[in-house]
Amino acid sequence: MLKISRLSVLLTTLLSLSVSAKSVDFDSAWKNVLNNHNGIAAERANVQRQESLASGTSDLNLPSITLSANYTYLDDDVTVSSKQIIESTGVSLPVLPIPLPNITSTLSERDIFTSSIRAIWPIFTGGRISAAESAAEGKTDEARSQLKMKQQASYEDLAKYYFSVVLANEVVKTYSEVEQGLAKHRDNAVKLQQQGQIAKVERLQADAAYDKAKVDLRKAQQNSDIASAALRSMLQMNENITPETPLFINQKLPEMTAFIDNTLATYPGLDLLDAKEKQASSLIKAEKGSYYPEVYLYGNYNLYEGDSLSAEIAPDWMVGVGVNVPLLDNKGRSEKVAAAHSAVQQVQYLKKQAKEDLSLLVEKTYREALQAIDEYYGLASSIALAQENILLREKGFKQGLSTSLDVVDAELYLASIKTQRSLASFNYMISLVKLLALSDGTDTFVQYQLQAREGK
Repeated sequence: MLKISRLSVLLTTLLSLSVSAKSVDFDSAWKNVLNNHNGIAAERANVQRQESLASGTSDLNLPSITLSANYTYLDDDVTVSSKQIIESTGVSLPVLPIPLPNITSTLSERDIFTSSIRAIWPIFTGGRISAAESAAEGKTDEARSQLKMKQQASYEDLAKYYFSVVLANEVVKTYSEVEQGLAKHRDNAVKLQQQGQIAKVERLQADAAYDKAKVDLRKAQQNSDIASAALRSMLQMNENITPETPLFINQKLPEMTAFIDNTLATYPGLDLLDAKEKQASSLIKAEKGSYYPEVYLYGNYNLYEGDSLSAEIAPDWMVGVGVNVPLLDNKGRSEKVAAAHSAVQQVQYLKKQAKEDLSLLVEKTYREALQAIDEYYGLASSIALAQENILLREKGFKQGLSTSLDVVDAELYLASIKTQRSLASFNYMISLVKLLALSDGTDTFVQYQLQAREGK
């Protein structure tokens, strides 16, 4: 009765969990991450920001128009007398019998208020505007590469969280089988002791092993709960999650060179370095542009100048062309050009090193996947041996040919082999996902899953 009650409680618990949990396959989980992950959303926002900034650089080719208003207070009115005018002409007047009166005119009062519209249109800047546009494009490309790298890293993180739950659930199932097997062994030991066929110490050994199995099962369940909590956090879901995609393993993989070639052709980290090189090259162009003159058109239209005489005689508008020729610069133009060239070389060296590191990383990950395949299939015979050993030990225990410890060891050995095999499958999944992420092949994950099903 105790055994039936225990199994009924376990089944009730599992049933309640399955009802309240939401089943999610790996592909759906990945779509959830793409839509809701805060880190990915932040990188998308950065791409939008850089795109907006890049669009703004095109405005550098347009004229700038400003509306200005000024108020000036002079220490006195600006006046001019007839005598000053005559003297300024340099002409000597004949001596007249009656002297001319010295008439004074106010050109401008001491309170001056003016407003005008001024426009400046760059015609030639030595390539600095195009360099700014190219640099902005490079920053946008860099932001896009960072977004792809974030998505790649999140894909790998999701695989670890997702399949950690699957692995933890398999371990729970394995330890549940151990607990059930040792419960059966404990019941047999009780009966045999009552019949006087075994010593009390054998029954105590069965009790201790069963109690230890229950502790191990609870520990495995707690580890599963922790893994599930981490997955819920990444998916931003409050309800319990039941992964639908199981651990699987393929009998073989495509050639390693295919993964390496695809990685070197598509890895966003290399695109990021290309964007850095583009920015550094733009910096060279911009620094060289400081040696060239600037040519621009300008115009000014006076909106208001007051009622003074000077305002009346001054023209309302003017246009012209201006040139700024750099003769002597104190900002280290040549040194900046040299520094920009060094920046380009630095990025080029980093790119070469990154390709070498990526090739090594792909090879390492590929060989780890092969190692997991060998381990998984190599343990198949150990599973069969362990299962047969349990049957023999249980039969021998009933006949007095085996001890309780022999039965316990057989159960635990089978559990260890099953756990090791599940771990090999998990390690293969992590290596496979990493290979697909590095080589831009995440959309082929389902194909590997189908091939694994067909290979069984």
